[in-house]
Amino acid sequence: MDKHQKLAEILLSGVGGGENIAQLENCMTRVRIELHDDSKLDVAMLKDVDGIKGYVHQGRQHQFIVGPGNSSRIVEIMRALQTPASGDDGIQRNKMAAKARYRAPLSDFLRQLANVFIPLIPAFIASGLITAIINLLKRPDIGGELVLHYPNAMALAALFGSAIFTIMNILVGVNTARVFGGSMALGGVMAGILSSPQLAQITLFGEALQPGRGGVIAVLLVVMLMSWLEQRLRRWLPESLELILNPLMTTLITATIAIVALQPLGGLLSQAIAQGVTLALDRGGALIGALLAGSFLPLVLTGLHQGMVPIHVELIQAHGSNALLPILSMAGVGQVGAAVAVLLKTRNKRLKKIVKGALPVGLLGVGEPLIFGVTLPLGRPFLAACLGGAVGGAVISSTKVATLITFGISGLPLALTIVSGKVVFYLLGWVCAAVAGFIFAWLIGFKDPEE
Repeated sequence: MDKHQKLAEILLSGVGGGENIAQLENCMTRVRIELHDDSKLDVAMLKDVDGIKGYVHQGRQHQFIVGPGNSSRIVEIMRALQTPASGDDGIQRNKMAAKARYRAPLSDFLRQLANVFIPLIPAFIASGLITAIINLLKRPDIGGELVLHYPNAMALAALFGSAIFTIMNILVGVNTARVFGGSMALGGVMAGILSSPQLAQITLFGEALQPGRGGVIAVLLVVMLMSWLEQRLRRWLPESLELILNPLMTTLITATIAIVALQPLGGLLSQAIAQGVTLALDRGGALIGALLAGSFLPLVLTGLHQGMVPIHVELIQAHGSNALLPILSMAGVGQVGAAVAVLLKTRNKRLKKIVKGALPVGLLGVGEPLIFGVTLPLGRPFLAACLGGAVGGAVISSTKVATLITFGISGLPLALTIVSGKVVFYLLGWVCAAVAGFIFAWLIGFKDPEE
């Protein structure tokens, strides 16, 4: 057995199992663990384990010294070995079974991509809401002369709303390194190199370099390469030299490849994605909107929907607004309508209880309880939800609705972030999707489960 695998398994056992871990992280030389129940920790046993070179207790954190280059690999293995918690009402079991059944080959990789951006959701939401408020206040019929009387306050608010985009590449670099097993500091350094204004003063192959070219797509490519290289060097370099040589070699090699090849490639991909999606929505109109919204719930089942996340970010970077998210959110709205039809038609008390519990969060854009607890197990209501979403997507796309955020919220709350002048059309699409989902589910019907 690999020494890192063995140490990870021993550590998990010594701290009371994966379910007892509240927080797990690492620094350069230490595995840092916070536990739910410290009484389950067997410090004496762990101190005697070959490979654990020391133990430090600071506050709630238990730190196990394993040496440079080892800590990150051990933590990565421990996270993979941790057992996810299971639900107590059957919905979690339905969810896990469905995802295992329908999972697409690329779903795990796309889930990793999504995990890069998920920690940024609060910042994206705050930015979108602040920008939406500013846009409302600039309207004479709402803000009046407020903008003229308080220019400094409006300027500060605009700064608050745009700050995430100033440092987004750095944040993406740090998170990409964390997700793919690299050093987070080096991930930030790679993103900083790609975004540095000094690049504009450097000429390569007869052309001036472009700071920030490729946006988050270039950062993803570069930091994934950096993480891969850093992990390989950890294995190849002698332990005594790894701490010094690894970051040096990783930075020099990755940054060179990034400037020469990966950033230009990221620029081409970024441009193609932004222009391709925009062209499809502009030319396809209602048809493209219907196809996108109608197929989104099946994408959620396969896990492929997570590949949309970088596209949302790229659209905001390229255009300042995101026309894709409002369309895709209609899939969840169609499901709300279908669930209401199930609630009115079923005689099963347990199913009624599940629907009533899942509908409020469904209205807020959280659709998984409805998918895995109601529509998917019943079969035909899932199809009705897709059809209802398609109707809403057609309305949203044909009326050119867009949002100011990348992703993070959906359903009715998304109306707060819609660009000025399009909120009414978003709400129209919402109503159309919900009504259509209800009608399709009522007409198609379902086999009512027995008590």
